[in-house]
Amino acid sequence: MTLTLMFHIVFAAVGIGLPLLMVIAERLHLRTGQPQYIELARKWAKATGLLFAIGAVSGTALSFELGLLWPKYMQITGAAVGHLFALEGFAFFLEAIFLGLYLYGWDKLPPRGHWWCGVAVAFCGALSGWLVLGVNAWMQLPVGVELDAQLNVTGTNPLAIFKTYAWFTMALHSTLACYCAVGFAAAAVYAVAMLRGRRDDYHRAGLRVAMIVATVAAIVQPISGDLIAKFVHKTQPTKLAAMESHFETRAYAPMVIGGWPDVENRRVDYAIEIPGMLSFLATGDPAATITGLNDIPRDLWPNVPIVHAAFQIMVGLGMLMMFVGIAWAVAARLRRDAAPRRWLLWLIALCGPVGFIALEAGWFVTEVGRQPWVIQGILKTADSVTPSRHVWSMLIAFAALYATLGAVTVALLRYLARKTTA
Repeated sequence: MTLTLMFHIVFAAVGIGLPLLMVIAERLHLRTGQPQYIELARKWAKATGLLFAIGAVSGTALSFELGLLWPKYMQITGAAVGHLFALEGFAFFLEAIFLGLYLYGWDKLPPRGHWWCGVAVAFCGALSGWLVLGVNAWMQLPVGVELDAQLNVTGTNPLAIFKTYAWFTMALHSTLACYCAVGFAAAAVYAVAMLRGRRDDYHRAGLRVAMIVATVAAIVQPISGDLIAKFVHKTQPTKLAAMESHFETRAYAPMVIGGWPDVENRRVDYAIEIPGMLSFLATGDPAATITGLNDIPRDLWPNVPIVHAAFQIMVGLGMLMMFVGIAWAVAARLRRDAAPRRWLLWLIALCGPVGFIALEAGWFVTEVGRQPWVIQGILKTADSVTPSRHVWSMLIAFAALYATLGAVTVALLRYLARKTTA
């Protein structure tokens, strides 16, 4: 399941982020009439169509795995929030319909009508993510469900999760992460081309549009991260303690930067501590008491080193992207239409994969940090997974599928990058 989600989350992020770049580029063409923007929109539309198709295959495999690997989980989840999966399916099909209209509607639909089809693609892509995050938010904070002693669902409130703080904060944080990852990845493509001397209007426009989206998302992201931290403090104190490797319950709890947790001796080695900062970030009060892992039963701890390392990677890379985005924005303001300096282009190019690494790390924080629960406080992972002995054969088969899909994706994207715009 980890392998599947690590693979699929890349395509889910692209399905959310790339259509936004596409519609912004076409809107700029409608407003200015400059040809480089319509060339960008066409190129990004083709990439969106390709990655949408690959993502559909990996998403279909994921749906099979849910039923095959997690029977008890699906028994509860299907009854409690199955409607969210169904609604996500509707959003997916709407996205596919409007994407078809967009791809084949060039010069056939009125220009503004064609652009609105692109807006629908971008909105439906984001909506799919929001609905899936509704399921994940429910796993973190199961509300609106009544269970009997055998964990059979006896009553549900389909809209309960949308009324919680969990869904909004997770949807906001994840959507911004997708925009940031895709924006920097696209910007890196044009930065590399410009480093190779291709500083024409097309490449400069591609860099500008991608960096605007990436920079705005990177600047807003810490605000959503603060909301997530406060939510986790209130509902999942074990996860928060694991994220910071916070072992001792105390007031003025420090924020830990870097370091490696020594779980046996219950300390963090080689770390920098900022006194009171964890208390302040979690509650707004630097004197607040934060629960430590020492006050939580050992069998309810997640894998602390993995959660801590993933959290540090996510935050560190997020700050890096924010600073690079701000540096680009300042340089663009000062230099007006001049191309960015080489050192800045190198930084943007190096940030190409950073957004996706941070996205994957954030997923590890969310999912590993919830362990040993698959549904927080209701169902443990060990009690929900299939007892079948044939999981390894499935893993090999799906790994081969993803390797093939990955190779095909890289080959087709390289072909698309070389091919002149129609």
